[in-house]
Amino acid sequence: MTSSIFMHPAALFLVGALLLPLFRKFNAQKIWLVVVPLLAFLQIKYLPASFGCVEWLGFKMQFGRVDQLTMVFLHVFTLMALIGSIFGLHVKESGQHVAAWLYVAGSLGTTLAGDYLTLFIFWELMAFASVFLVWYRKKKRSIEAGFRYLLVHTFGGLVLLGGIFLRYQATHDLSFELISPDTATLAEYLIMIGFMLNAAVPPIHAWLPDAYPEATVTGAVFMCAFTTKTAVYVLARGFAGFEALAIMGAIMTLYGVGYAVIENDARRILAYHIVSQVGYMVCGVGIGTEMAINGACAHAYAHILYKALLFMGVGSVLEMTGRSKLSELGGLYKYMPFSMIFTVIGGIAISGFPLTSGFISKSMIIAAAGNNHQLILMCMLSLAAVGTFLSVGIKLPYFIWFGPKDSGLKPKEAYWNMQVGMFMAAFMCIFLGVYPDYLYNMLPYAVHYHPYNSYHLTETFHLLGFTGLGFYIMVKYLKPHDVSNLDLDWFYRRGAGWFMWVARNPINAVNEFVSNVYQTVGLRFTMAAARALSWFDWEGIDWALDGSAKGIVQGGEQVRQFQTGKLQQYIGAAVALLFLVLIVVVLI
Repeated sequence: MTSSIFMHPAALFLVGALLLPLFRKFNAQKIWLVVVPLLAFLQIKYLPASFGCVEWLGFKMQFGRVDQLTMVFLHVFTLMALIGSIFGLHVKESGQHVAAWLYVAGSLGTTLAGDYLTLFIFWELMAFASVFLVWYRKKKRSIEAGFRYLLVHTFGGLVLLGGIFLRYQATHDLSFELISPDTATLAEYLIMIGFMLNAAVPPIHAWLPDAYPEATVTGAVFMCAFTTKTAVYVLARGFAGFEALAIMGAIMTLYGVGYAVIENDARRILAYHIVSQVGYMVCGVGIGTEMAINGACAHAYAHILYKALLFMGVGSVLEMTGRSKLSELGGLYKYMPFSMIFTVIGGIAISGFPLTSGFISKSMIIAAAGNNHQLILMCMLSLAAVGTFLSVGIKLPYFIWFGPKDSGLKPKEAYWNMQVGMFMAAFMCIFLGVYPDYLYNMLPYAVHYHPYNSYHLTETFHLLGFTGLGFYIMVKYLKPHDVSNLDLDWFYRRGAGWFMWVARNPINAVNEFVSNVYQTVGLRFTMAAARALSWFDWEGIDWALDGSAKGIVQGGEQVRQFQTGKLQQYIGAAVALLFLVLIVVVLI
């Protein structure tokens, strides 16, 4: 009986978002911010295997399709919604919470979608809701970054929609199922490119480090968790086993970590590490074996938690000091000790330390590459792990909390609710590392992998140890500098600048010329034509119509003269007319 009582998780957040301003009016916003995601987290286990099947305009839509692959993402998405909402309890603006929950609803709806039409609707909801988390920071850079973010995702949505149209034209089926690399056509590759854009696969990745650092403190926590990991889910659902994904995923890991090492802004470092860490997941999806898919799902789960923890820690610093550049920070451990501890936990988790979540998930993908005899990919993934520990495990916390010099800042510790959110994420990072079966039991396939073996432990300690030694030796060369690093977003930034220059100068000049010509020539011609038509109306049409009317009236007046009112005269006239007709007939 209990299992039949459920509500679509996306609907919970949609309704919750609509009612949020009402709860704020009655001073119950904080309670509502906890209740809704908690209900969503608790009720996902009661979801039936299939629900919400409807027909609309001849299309079959399925709003709910639940299996093991779906459940692992639903579990971490709803958990992250709860942690993120608690972390943002101090934010008084209802609009920011509404945008975050609509964003979560889009992610959950996409995860549960059983067809491409339903998927596309929720996919676009994610894009249009999340952009407000950037705009709500209300700074010039944020507004500009938000517009670029929206334009890029609109383009990606159009590519996805084009692929869906072509696929439906060929198959007349919108079911969202696994696609074989051997049967993939242009339609399927367009769909995959649309998914890859949200996964931030280079060269269509630059929107992420462009927009995420400009989002609000709370908004960045939500954004780091949902867009890219929802993309990983749809890739795993539809494109597992595509070799191109394995290669590009491995490239992602090195590309993202390379930029993270040289970055100065803390949130840009973390944004580039999203590119790197999602690369592990994309690579696992591309390898396509059961172990690799398990590793991609496990790493997505672990990554959401430790990346959110890192964004919360760095966000707390930004919230309390107004700064996020490493060159402007240092010596904060004395004033924000709890935030420091939580950030360090996130740093060692992303680096893959034993007894943390990163250790039990990332290594599964590397092992899957080795088992599949893809040694080059295995080496690339291992090398990226070194850069991760160097940039986020050591460099980031060192220059924020300690540093070669004290920044002189004396901030207060983060708000209590921010600390609670960080504690929840930090607890899960440690819990999963100590008890990996909790996560492994949720994975799509049976797990035959034991991370705590002598080889893996020895390898990990060697990599981390030598990386730490390298940082100690080269720390003066890794000192952050306040410079801007160019990425591939330079092309559309410059392209947009050139387009605006063309619009303001040549196109505007042509527009002015055409306007002047119209005013001097076209307008006069138009007025002359109007006067000619007016004359024709008065002198031609009116003369013909009025003249005909006058003729009919005059003829009627003449006919009326024969109307005497005497019957004998009418009969005589009729007889005379009859004789006249007979004479004409006889003569003919």
